[in-house]
Amino acid sequence: MTSTNAQKTVIITGASDGIGAAAARRLAGDGHRVVVVGRSREKTERVAAETGADHYVADFSRLEEVRGLAKDLLASYDRIDVLANNAGGMFGDRTRTADGFETTLQVNHLAPFLLTTLLMDRLVESHASVIQTSSVGARLIGGRIELDDLNHDRDFRPEIAYGTSKLANILFTTELHRRYHAAGLSAAAFHPGVVASAFAADSQSFMKRVYTSRIGRAFMVTPEKGASQLVWLAATEPGTEWQSGTYYESKRPARRLHPQAHDAELARQLWDRSAELTSGD
Repeated sequence: MTSTNAQKTVIITGASDGIGAAAARRLAGDGHRVVVVGRSREKTERVAAETGADHYVADFSRLEEVRGLAKDLLASYDRIDVLANNAGGMFGDRTRTADGFETTLQVNHLAPFLLTTLLMDRLVESHASVIQTSSVGARLIGGRIELDDLNHDRDFRPEIAYGTSKLANILFTTELHRRYHAAGLSAAAFHPGVVASAFAADSQSFMKRVYTSRIGRAFMVTPEKGASQLVWLAATEPGTEWQSGTYYESKRPARRLHPQAHDAELARQLWDRSAELTSGD
């Protein structure tokens, strides 16, 4: 059962389409104050108009825009109950962002890491929940954290870069819990299922063929179904219906994880490395 007794302020990135937009519609319909963040101004404004939500436009391939987003959010909201780091995707051939990082790494991991850390004081004050949209791709498609090669310069393929970024989301959740749960913050990651969406549309990976084929899409869930776990984690209370520091599949702690997902020392090191890379120095 989803508890919606108290209105929450919920920020959802990647909310211009797919499960982010579906979650925004559901949470707004349940009476929560929803803030939608997206890259496309047109799509983000459309979702905001549908839901009555506040909206912000930010391109996560530019860390300057992430810093601007954080500044705007801090100025606008005295309380943030939920930060849903949902923005992300699988991209095409290896490209570098304006900040010098491989695009998948930056958009899927470094940008949400930076946004979360810039909002950290407000999140802790609010006893917030921070939710990461991860994926079973973290263990199924060959991703691996190599701290000296997070950009996958040695072995880049779109699906490997994606799997690594989703593993990074899980490790970030683990370390976020370790560092801040005692101060009142909770964190969870989840796999939304294989969702019929525009995922991998910009990639030449085999995943693009899967997501655009009629046979492949026949086995996928709708964005509304995929959003159900995000809604559940956002609307309910940690410690009662879900446990902080956990990665969920089908609203249950995942039974199988990438071997590196259990490595607490790697989680600490990834946090430190991510902080170094996003410091802006």
